[in-house]
Amino acid sequence: MDNRHVVFVCTGNICRSPIAEYMLRDHMGEDSGWTVSSAGVMSGMGAPASVHAVQVMEEEGVDMHKHRSMPLSSDLIDLASVLVVMTGGHAEQIEHLFPEAREKVFLLTSFDENAVNRDIADPIGATIDVYRTVRDDILKAMPGLIAFLRELG
Repeated sequence: MDNRHVVFVCTGNICRSPIAEYMLRDHMGEDSGWTVSSAGVMSGMGAPASVHAVQVMEEEGVDMHKHRSMPLSSDLIDLASVLVVMTGGHAEQIEHLFPEAREKVFLLTSFDENAVNRDIADPIGATIDVYRTVRDDILKAMPGLIAFLRELG
């Protein structure tokens, strides 16, 4: 595969998808051959990650202070070889707006065989403990996602 670009997608691109983006980048390492980014289906441009998202990632030794939100666009869809969504609703939105991307869309929890919930809950406005749960749910899917990406190329 020539183009190896993973795009994580959530709603506002300030909580879940940046956590997943920075986590995957940290776990795969800089020389993985994969580019990792994130975007939101209802995101504006340039908002920082939420304070709690930054804090729960700092607890894991990952700095997300540089993150700035970005809306999902047709250009980003074209760049992506894999689109990893946080909810089934995100998958439906992408498939409705960008039907050509259908084969690229994967639900994050599909990479965690022990996932209890299908969707990664939106923590916006919730307590730090809810953000920790979201971070940990995302973390549980990382080994399966990394194995899938390595298999792809």
